[in-house]
Amino acid sequence: MSNLTFRSPWKTRYFVDTEFTDFFHCELISVAIVGEDGREFYAERSDFALSACSDFVRANVVPQLGQVPGRSMPAAQMRNELRAWLSSVPVFPKPILCFDYPGDFDLLYALLDGSLTIGWTWENIGNRLDVPRMEAYFRTHGGQHHALHDARAFAQSFE
Repeated sequence: MSNLTFRSPWKTRYFVDTEFTDFFHCELISVAIVGEDGREFYAERSDFALSACSDFVRANVVPQLGQVPGRSMPAAQMRNELRAWLSSVPVFPKPILCFDYPGDFDLLYALLDGSLTIGWTWENIGNRLDVPRMEAYFRTHGGQHHALHDARAFAQSFE
């Protein structure tokens, strides 16, 4: 049974994941947000620098881009669509952006020009993920190192 069936009436968690070029000069490639309420956001940048990608990203992330039709766009459009999506989420129950790696939140926050939509808060849940459950999700659904698949796995693995 999924933990999503035990939602709090006072808050709704939204699990965020990003993919980026490398750990030293992080440039956002894609972002996904998956809510306990079933809402999802996903977008890929069409204007990131492939030359800035690490070998790992070129081998594991880049080949997975383009799986979601119509979601590749320049960073400015991604920012506008993400802002609109965040603004469309009700502020009650309280929306909480959950991330397992602070860099994911940093990249999302930078994309939004350092301004999170009013009513949203955030929480690092890295130590609250059931890793065996997450690995089982990837075995069943595939897609590790794709922001949308990873965010869905986090949502299914949260304790």
